[in-house]
Amino acid sequence: MPVEKLKKFLNENRVKYVSIKHSLAYTAQEIAASAHIHGKELAKSVIVKIDGEMAMAVLPANFRIDLNRLAQEVGGKKVELADEREFSERFPGCAPGAMPPFGNLYGMQVFVDPSLSEDEQIVFNAGSHTELIRLSYKDFVRLVKPRITHLAV
Repeated sequence: MPVEKLKKFLNENRVKYVSIKHSLAYTAQEIAASAHIHGKELAKSVIVKIDGEMAMAVLPANFRIDLNRLAQEVGGKKVELADEREFSERFPGCAPGAMPPFGNLYGMQVFVDPSLSEDEQIVFNAGSHTELIRLSYKDFVRLVKPRITHLAV
């Protein structure tokens, strides 16, 4: 189960976190309302292909990814959204659209929009549509070592 893998990783790295259970919700707006979290505090993970390589883009849930901007920022010739069929096997046990932003645990480079650093904490799906994890943004960056780059509008 993905949430157990994530919690084990966080515990092994002595990270303090809070698990937030909420009613079944799929969209960012539904999740934020169900868990009483502001939309800009909730991070979403979007799987992209950069010149054919899978990568994870993490941005506030109330933003959209700008593929052209990401391509310019990372120097990619072709940046496109990955089809769920292309990456679902990389996230065993994760519900579609609920991947945690720890691409490093799944063999992917992670790109994070700098707007997420405006809050001291980050909240994200824990692999399901009924549980979130909240932890310090600094701990997230320390563990994931993402490339901070502008990718959201």
